[in-house]
Amino acid sequence: EIVSTGNTCRILKENGINALESSTITGFDELLGGKVKSLHPKIFASILADENEAKTLDCPVFSLVVVNLYPFEDYKGVNADTDTLVKNIDIGGVALLRAAAKNYKNVSVVCDVEDYNLDFDNIDENTRQNLALKAFEKTSKYDFTIFEELSYNFGISEADMLNSHKAFYLDKICDLRYGENPHQKAALYSYDKKLDYEILNGKEMSYNNILDSTAALNIVAEFYDVNACVIVKHTNPCGVALGKSVEDTWKKALDCDPLSAFGGIVAFSKEIDDTVAKHLTSMFLEVIIAPSYTSAALEILKTKKNLRVIKINTELQKYSNFVPQELKLTPFGALVQEKDTLELDPEKFKIVTKNKPTQEQIEDMVFAFKVAKHVKSNGIVVAKDLRALGICGGQTSRVGAVEIAINRVCDSPKDAVLASDGFFPAIDNIHLAAQNRIAAIIQPAGSIKDKEVIETADKMGIVMAITGIRHFKH
Repeated sequence: EIVSTGNTCRILKENGINALESSTITGFDELLGGKVKSLHPKIFASILADENEAKTLDCPVFSLVVVNLYPFEDYKGVNADTDTLVKNIDIGGVALLRAAAKNYKNVSVVCDVEDYNLDFDNIDENTRQNLALKAFEKTSKYDFTIFEELSYNFGISEADMLNSHKAFYLDKICDLRYGENPHQKAALYSYDKKLDYEILNGKEMSYNNILDSTAALNIVAEFYDVNACVIVKHTNPCGVALGKSVEDTWKKALDCDPLSAFGGIVAFSKEIDDTVAKHLTSMFLEVIIAPSYTSAALEILKTKKNLRVIKINTELQKYSNFVPQELKLTPFGALVQEKDTLELDPEKFKIVTKNKPTQEQIEDMVFAFKVAKHVKSNGIVVAKDLRALGICGGQTSRVGAVEIAINRVCDSPKDAVLASDGFFPAIDNIHLAAQNRIAAIIQPAGSIKDKEVIETADKMGIVMAITGIRHFKH
């Protein structure tokens, strides 16, 4: 026998399937306009009873429970009003699934249409266990989704949510060929909001491709409203430039470190045309990312069979909202933090030296500091004319990072600006900058030697700007 409720029972009968209305077992009709239908002792006793307990009941027990929950997830992230969200919270369905899953030894529970084709007349306990786990997973995620969405609607901020229990629910999208190295297994999972993108050419993205592409997009999104090009290698930028045209940005970005650009990931803030495409196909690159491509550009890029060409449909202006928090798993516990999205306001940073910057130097300092935000600590960026001349990250010594960044400048760092993600702990950095004729330095400050560092900069004729914002990146 099939027992059902409300509209489901009606649809079954209309399609020639015999079904009993649940009221024939419970003895009462639906209450509160259908809010209360299956929540009744006879229903749940018939689901939860084992073989011995079943003999004590005056109604038959169930061997199969099938539930499709109200589609609360359909309203997630679509700015649905609170009343609509609450209306689509399933109560009875979740209770039915949990009850059936609890009694998996005697009951098969189904919450996924893909399981409808199982042979329930000849089902074994192992299959019932798997179905039960799927049901518990379903109800657990369902409750978390409700908690998360109502938290946003009730005005609970991301910072407030860090003070409470923290959970992440990830739905598997696909297996990846391997992780960072061939001996590591890896898979891609969806989390919260998902970037809207298309792969127009090349193979599927690898683990490292995704990491590097994320790093490139993080930087290019900083300059969404102008022509920008970013080249990334192993999640570190090795070329960043703004320019009058997309071609101009590519040439300037490549000029920063053409050796490291080999096999890199390149992201643009604006459309790629055939001229730029010809440049890109003249060397080996792993991934090209842009908001759009001309048809001629696509034809040229597709001549490189393995070149991954990615079209980002999500507006770069909205990109920073996609991952509000960052998660790192450590043996000490899980570290969760807000993403570093703090913007530098050129109106608020302080010029602490007697020498004052020109407008061009201010623009270069803002540009360089924005790039330094995305360089692994200790991170240093040397820039001029809105393009990076030398970048160094991941050094254990800041003076070492300064030295490497300056040495990577192809021509001369004369009159360039230097940005640091952290403060300068000693004056040796300033002496090194002065020896290489750096014109201006922008840094967070906060060292016990700030006074000495500023005085040294003054003595050397270097402009120094203090932001009060540190951008460590580990």
